[in-house]
Amino acid sequence: MVRKPATLKDVAALANVSRATAARALNSYGYVGDETAQKVQAAAEKLGYRGNRLAQALRSGQLPIVGCILGDIQNPFFARIAHDIEILARECGHNLVIGSSKEELDQEVSLLASLRSLSIRGFIVAPTSADNNAHLKDLIAENVPLVLVDRVAEGVDCDSVVVDNEGGARKAVEYLIAMGHHRIGLLQDDMRIFTSRERMSGYRAALAAGAIAPDDRMVSVSQSTVEHAVDATIRLFRQKSPPTALFTVDSLMTQGALLAFRSMGISIPHDVSLIGFDDFNLATFTDPQITVVSQPVSEIGRAAARLLFDRLSGKSDPPQKIRFETKLIVRGSVSRHSAG
Repeated sequence: MVRKPATLKDVAALANVSRATAARALNSYGYVGDETAQKVQAAAEKLGYRGNRLAQALRSGQLPIVGCILGDIQNPFFARIAHDIEILARECGHNLVIGSSKEELDQEVSLLASLRSLSIRGFIVAPTSADNNAHLKDLIAENVPLVLVDRVAEGVDCDSVVVDNEGGARKAVEYLIAMGHHRIGLLQDDMRIFTSRERMSGYRAALAAGAIAPDDRMVSVSQSTVEHAVDATIRLFRQKSPPTALFTVDSLMTQGALLAFRSMGISIPHDVSLIGFDDFNLATFTDPQITVVSQPVSEIGRAAARLLFDRLSGKSDPPQKIRFETKLIVRGSVSRHSAG
């Protein structure tokens, strides 16, 4: 037979006090004499009473919990960041609540509001928009510790951890140009996202440096999912003069492009060269292996968590802006293109 959990009424009866007195003693509000408070506490312990201590601690910010709102956590990049943040949080005696915005601003705002109502102590956020940031500015105004990860947001002055997205994209496209490519496709995400803007800037800068005029027909916009990337790649390569090379802005899009090429009978690197931003496990299992712009994903989450816990421990230095470099890892998915 399962024993019913003890109630406040049970505690009050055992301690021989009213329920109101028992509530005051257990939740530390109002006046209760020391002797009475001890009787109530002893009764609660004897009965194994838990009551609303969790809710009380959450409201008062006493529980060691931090919040993390990332993009789509099905993306291996964000999954790894969440994993590393959680490990360091545990090392620091904290629990982590993770939410996924799925790259929707409304969902990010709603998640943040829900977590704030629990008086969570600090946040790590990958903002979905580079511009619409009132909800993040509110956290700064209220002195809630905030670290931005992977992306920064205009007008939000706080700690951040990003990579050199523009430089990484430029290195990739410059390499394609050096290999003789001039019709270089770009598979990109929504431009309201900081990383997408930066990687587009790097793409354009490389074209300009190579005296190649930008061509909107070479750019295809996709949501950051494998399925959407398949469709976007097929649209790009059904043109009369398709790209001879493709640069994709994240690993899910790279995987989508690979599936699209397979379905269209396009061979890598014989028919098209491919470089993806962000390394991923399957990149070395394909034939050929995929050339990528690698970012130090194993360092990003831990760096963001360290910044947050520094703030929670009372550090009051000016905001730190950490920016990691990227590395072009040349494998077998790019071949030299000869005009004609």
